[in-house]
Amino acid sequence: MNQVNRISIRSYTNKIESHAHNYHQLVLPLHGSIDIKVGDFSGLVNIGDCVIIKSGEIHQFKAHQDARFIVVDSDELPENIMRSPNEKVAINAPLLALIQFIETQLNHHINQTIESATYDFFYLLLAQQPLSNNRDKRLNKVLSYINQHLATDMTNTQLAQLAFLSITQFKKVFKENIGVTTQQYITQQRMDKAKTLLTHTDTPIAIIAEQVGYQSPSAFSRKFKAHFGNSPKAFSQ
Repeated sequence: MNQVNRISIRSYTNKIESHAHNYHQLVLPLHGSIDIKVGDFSGLVNIGDCVIIKSGEIHQFKAHQDARFIVVDSDELPENIMRSPNEKVAINAPLLALIQFIETQLNHHINQTIESATYDFFYLLLAQQPLSNNRDKRLNKVLSYINQHLATDMTNTQLAQLAFLSITQFKKVFKENIGVTTQQYITQQRMDKAKTLLTHTDTPIAIIAEQVGYQSPSAFSRKFKAHFGNSPKAFSQ
């Protein structure tokens, strides 16, 4: 039997799809989130999460067409993943950094040797995931809200209310769980969405700027260049 061990970047649509396959699959959001039902889990999977779909499991899913995901198809999964009682788990910083690196490599059409080595490295890091899924659940609504409202202004006061926390508590909980401040996270999501739109669509830069919360194209361009080291035009089609 041929092995199915591969990593790819995929996008989906807002139309609900449902299927199963005879291999395991992991879905890790790069930009945006996916609404999925698998096993006992039903809800949104955001950046920093991984959804585990075991061989033969029927799953339903939909996502915004601009969202992008690292999808890992595998004949085998590490023991810690197979024994996880949760279909959605939080991934640690090293694995999150690796999937961001993988995105860059795949976008440059790497060769088969590098792809195989990348898969092996991913598998090793996956086997070291604690998978306690101990991210504070009060942040789930906040993260979903941020990803769905990148075109609008968001304050810590507003987001803290969503989590039913005081501003001081919210800032502390967010930084401890996500690793960056709220505004740093929002900026990261805005810049990632902008890069995805620039790379995969022909949307004008001025419109993309508005879609990620910038009324001034020049202000957006300055922030984008500071974040990625290149102007938006360098990524546009």
